[in-house]
Amino acid sequence: MRARFPHSLRVRLLLWLLVPLGALAVVNLFLAYREAEHTATRVQERLLLGSARIIAQQIQYEDGVLEVAIPPAALELFQSADQDRVYYRIASAKGVLLSGYAELPPPPSTLRPEESLFFNAQVRDQPVRVVAYAQPLFGSPAEGPVVIQVAQTYQAHHRMVQEMWTTSLRQESWMLVLATVIVGLSLRWGLKELVQLQRRVQERTPGSLDPLDPGPVPQELQPLVEAINGYVKRLDDQMAVRSRFIANSAHQLRTPFTVLQTQVNFGLRSPEPAHKDEALRAIFQEVRHGTRLVNQLLSLSAAEARAHQTMVTLDLGTQVQRVLEEQAALAQAKNIDLGLDLRTDQTEVIATSSMLHELVSNLVDNALRYTPADGVVTLKLDRAGSSLLLQVEDNGPGIPAADRTRVFERFCRLQTDG
Repeated sequence: MRARFPHSLRVRLLLWLLVPLGALAVVNLFLAYREAEHTATRVQERLLLGSARIIAQQIQYEDGVLEVAIPPAALELFQSADQDRVYYRIASAKGVLLSGYAELPPPPSTLRPEESLFFNAQVRDQPVRVVAYAQPLFGSPAEGPVVIQVAQTYQAHHRMVQEMWTTSLRQESWMLVLATVIVGLSLRWGLKELVQLQRRVQERTPGSLDPLDPGPVPQELQPLVEAINGYVKRLDDQMAVRSRFIANSAHQLRTPFTVLQTQVNFGLRSPEPAHKDEALRAIFQEVRHGTRLVNQLLSLSAAEARAHQTMVTLDLGTQVQRVLEEQAALAQAKNIDLGLDLRTDQTEVIATSSMLHELVSNLVDNALRYTPADGVVTLKLDRAGSSLLLQVEDNGPGIPAADRTRVFERFCRLQTDG
């Protein structure tokens, strides 16, 4: 299972900052260890070379005899609590052992006078660091230089490396802890605007759709605030659509139900069958009107909900033909001649498919509803400059000139409504 990443932004930022710092600390510790080894090796080599030179100063010819003395100071340089073993070897230029440990191997190459060479070796199954120094003999230069070798085991060397690396590790650890504290405090201070924004959102009253005041937020948070405000505006528009739909429904349905109640009461009180039949017919007509009104309300709600849909290129001629096919049954019932007069081949428009269909359907439905039986309803589609012109012609009663501005009101019913 994949490990879940912390959801806290502060923790994420802290990790994103500390992980590189930790990686750098590891690299720094590796370099510090190598530097500690290099430093400890240089210290050991200086001690070895110093000891070899002290011994070299005590070698001389006296009456043709080579005298070799090991002064105590040459070995006191290595005194420590690490119990290191120290070996020395003095040989002539020809490799003849003059003094010291025979198991100490000779240098891998020939040395010139006053030249020194450091190398690693094994003595008594222990690794040692060795220095070889060539000391010229001024009393008998023909004999060549004497080679003095001093070797030491690695206990003191390892202890020095460990102490230096431990010091570096302790310093890096404290630096990492200090960096964590500083970064944590900096993130807390840097994210306070985000926390304040969160508090402002939480303190908003339920149902409030007012735009969110961004306040002094950083530039990086401005898109978030704008996105929230954009969503609030869309939600406000949607709620307004629902509120208008509920208000329209309540207003439009109040009258039909009141009329139905009146007609039912009239039918129940009247003893005459003819009056009851008249009331039933009136109720039937009012139910038809109520059904049509409910369908209009539903169409209005759907149209307003789709008002923000993306518009595309559509063929208006195809839409009109589809509506005519859908309304053919109603036209046939009233024996109405329903037809299309297509006068152009360019019938493309940019619109929303569902809303364009609803528009044409309402125009044809009104024409068929108010046109008397055996009438004619013709839809004409023609170009008018750069626009398309859709006309509906019928031989119905028409709309009085005084009422023509009212037809664009919602749920408007004229006196000629049947």
